[in-house]
Amino acid sequence: MDKAQQGPAARQAAVAELVLARGSAGAAELAERFGVSLMTIHRDLDELERQGVVRKFRGGVTAQPSGVFESNVQYRLKTMRPQKAALAERALRYIEPGTAVLLDDSTSALELARLLRLGGITPLTVVTNFLEAVNLLAGRRGIRLLALGGDYDPLHSSFLGVSCVEAVGRLRVDVGFVSTSGVHGGHAYHQEQHIVSVKRAMLDIAARNVLLADHTKLGRVALHQVAPLSRFDLLLVDDGAAPEALRDLDEHAVRYEVCATATETGEQLR
Repeated sequence: MDKAQQGPAARQAAVAELVLARGSAGAAELAERFGVSLMTIHRDLDELERQGVVRKFRGGVTAQPSGVFESNVQYRLKTMRPQKAALAERALRYIEPGTAVLLDDSTSALELARLLRLGGITPLTVVTNFLEAVNLLAGRRGIRLLALGGDYDPLHSSFLGVSCVEAVGRLRVDVGFVSTSGVHGGHAYHQEQHIVSVKRAMLDIAARNVLLADHTKLGRVALHQVAPLSRFDLLLVDDGAAPEALRDLDEHAVRYEVCATATETGEQLR
């Protein structure tokens, strides 16, 4: 079918796929690419923004995060995969058979769920509010899965809200794996308050907390402070981290490990 003859739903899906793949795009460029008027493409973008897929700005649209808005989960699933995989590989060292593990609704923690799905560390109890992780681990032999309920948020594909916080508070786990949007000046940050409340509750129930932060998170801040980095027993970051970002961690006495990606070798421990 000619792009100009696509129905609105099909065209919006195609626009979303393009923006999620590229990170951002201009409205005029999209109108030309899909053979529709600028007014039509703006209506499409308004609908995608309403769905939480993208954010509009003057002259275009973006799926990338800002200090106030988190990215749609479908965009986050596509970004920094090798780096997140490196963090997950290292995180396995801190999981033992017979323990209870908490995974938050981050795509970094999802990479760890992918490895746990292989079944090399069992028996295991996994607690999560991330629907992507629930779907991945459901029915896996040797894994007892506890899915945290709450209000479903399609932007994050996770369960949040007061009922989720209360469900978290009734549990205790051996180790929790959490990620945030920014790490700077001795604190972890996130853009959205309802996410922050769940992450704080998760930190309270874990005997040990591990922060998963690919190098793009270092040196960034967002609207809300989640917690001081002292709340984490360990921070895992990939080897793309800039020296000045690691110096910031050193200055705040943060224990961290630099994890080699698949194309690199070597590691550091602080």
